[in-house]
Amino acid sequence: MTELMIKPRLRWACRRGMLELDVLLAPFVEEGYDALTLTQKQDFERLLACDDPDLFAWFMGHAKSDDAAIQALITLILDRVRV
Repeated sequence: MTELMIKPRLRWACRRGMLELDVLLAPFVEEGYDALTLTQKQDFERLLACDDPDLFAWFMGHAKSDDAAIQALITLILDRVRV
């Protein structure tokens, strides 16, 4: 098992090339990341390793990730934003 990123590194990884992704990911790290399970935290790091065009398509609902764990995180993040 790999060591999880620490919060400053997560914050930096959430800075993307698209504002639409920044406004979703950065607040989630501050407000929702700590409540994730260890497995979800590992999945979130995998999510951050994805390409921006893929992330944009998934978060905007134009496509779904083939990875069920990644898709579950996208849904969780979007649900937090909609509240």
